[in-house]
Amino acid sequence: MSVKIVTEKNIEEILDKNQIIFLDFWASWCEPCKVFAPIYERVATAHPDIFFGKVNTENELLLSSDFNIRSIPTLVILKEGTIIFSESGVIPEYVMTNIVSMARKIDVNNLEKDD
Repeated sequence: MSVKIVTEKNIEEILDKNQIIFLDFWASWCEPCKVFAPIYERVATAHPDIFFGKVNTENELLLSSDFNIRSIPTLVILKEGTIIFSESGVIPEYVMTNIVSMARKIDVNNLEKDD
């Protein structure tokens, strides 16, 4: 599966149909986003069983706000509808590969819940 465009219109369906979701929040004017894009694409190609999406923060203001995006690029990972990871900045490919492995192993039922 290649990287898909995520919008306010399709986010609910994506959340419903995918156990693990990687979201790259980016903008066209953002130089670090341009550096991260090919890394993200390569990792997505290597893991076709995981949903990899891109959210254009210029077009998806509400979605960016819902995910509390304050800087870009920001990678957000959800598992079973729960955010398990959020990090801003360019993430090296070897770190992304490790993050994929950790995302697969996390049991969201064992995560502490904020009250």
